[in-house]
Amino acid sequence: MNTSQASGTGTLTDRYVAEVVRRIPAGRRGDVAEELRATIADTVEARGPAGPGDEADRADPAGRERVEREVLAEMGDPVRLAAGYADRPVALIGPELFPTYVRFLTVLVSTVLPVVVVAGAVLDVVDGRAVGEVIGGAVGAVLSVGAQMIAWLTVVFAVIERSGALGGAVAGRVGGAWTPDDLPDHRVPKRRGAAAYTGVAWHALLIALIVWQHTARPYRTDGGARVDVLDPALWSGWIWPILAGLAGLVALDAVRAVRVWTRSLAVWSAVAQGAFSLALAWVLHRQELFNPAFLADFNGGWKTPGSFYTVAVVVVLAVGAGDAVKRFREAV
Repeated sequence: MNTSQASGTGTLTDRYVAEVVRRIPAGRRGDVAEELRATIADTVEARGPAGPGDEADRADPAGRERVEREVLAEMGDPVRLAAGYADRPVALIGPELFPTYVRFLTVLVSTVLPVVVVAGAVLDVVDGRAVGEVIGGAVGAVLSVGAQMIAWLTVVFAVIERSGALGGAVAGRVGGAWTPDDLPDHRVPKRRGAAAYTGVAWHALLIALIVWQHTARPYRTDGGARVDVLDPALWSGWIWPILAGLAGLVALDAVRAVRVWTRSLAVWSAVAQGAFSLALAWVLHRQELFNPAFLADFNGGWKTPGSFYTVAVVVVLAVGAGDAVKRFREAV
């Protein structure tokens, strides 16, 4: 068997292997992926519709795909297989229900939880609460509602697991036995060079501009004094999480440009995005972003309305949340 056979068993195999390896520790992914591909390729070749060999495979590609589907179906749900490779105990729920539990949890956290949080934030805005209270309420809702979703779903599935036959019935009603049709469509890892390099350039430019306006003091008032555009007091506090978040985004976008983007990297990206967006939103909410001396000279006595800062806070949070969600969707 040649190398191309081991790595070229088709799109179904690519998707199956990617679903398994993305759930195990990063250090083992390469070996496990190679082992799985070789196992699948050998089994498919041995069961080939016209006997083993490349000529038979080329003569009947549809038959080879049928055999490939049968092999993957026999190997079973990639969630369960990944749990075995990762040496994770799943006895609380059990291997039969564990894949169903994971999928239910994914749906709840990715769809129901955001709806609940957004609905709560809208109600807080309607009640006339301040931006800081709205943000605090949203963060509290994510933690409390998310924790309750995880806890209650775990309790329900643990009870079902211990009910014997009921567990099999639930697993069957949720979709029956796992088949290759359940594989996601886009699990072949891809590098995203152009978009990632754009992110590196943009975030690095923001860091350079923040530092430059502080060191060069580019704005000159009518009296001839050179002042910062941003409030110099920020350098005693809130500018540091902003810069740290931007630096983290620069590093992670550079990684994203040259290697496969994973869930763990998406988590770190969300942390960096949160540090930047939340700190910037808080500074805007307190109307402490710009240097008062710069505003007094630039605005000519006109006071910036509070609605400007409110809109800016919403935009910053929306863009940050959107970028974080996009990174998770890109992850494999």
